Amino acid sequence: MQKIPIKRDGLERLQEELKQLKSVERPDVIRAIAEAREHGDLSENAEYHAARDRQSFIEGRVGELEDVISRAEVIDSSMIDGSTVTFGTTIILADEDTDEENTYTIVGPYEADISKGLISTSSPIAKALIGKKVGDSAEVNTPRGSKSYEILNIEVS
Repeated sequence: MQKIPIKRDGLERLQEELKQLKSVERPDVIRAIAEAREHGDLSENAEYHAARDRQSFIEGRVGELEDVISRAEVIDSSMIDGSTVTFGTTIILADEDTDEENTYTIVGPYEADISKGLISTSSPIAKALIGKKVGDSAEVNTPRGSKSYEILNIEVS
């Protein structure tokens, strides 16, 4: 069974989502299905089908969250030295063509959110950066072609 790296706050968010799904969302959808059944013919009952679809989504998400939580390996930031790019580090990069700077934090796949600068360990850019040091260049294959980045700074987040 493969462990999933995650930060403590990321695990807590997943646990909170699981709790919300089990204690609030699941009972609500069960009530909605029961109410829709009372309306009669289920074959033409849009409310019933929508509630069943929602129930299917909730059950699938509950199963996924339980699996991820059971395989989660919390990475302690204090154990990261920050001399190289690893899980849990924040990196400032400069595009070698445009000198545009970007800041990313490398996190697990269930914490990634590019709009917040959180990139997954399995993303192409993280794969190219992991193991590099300040001053190193990294070649990243993107859908728009190959890009080169210089690592300007590494911090433990």
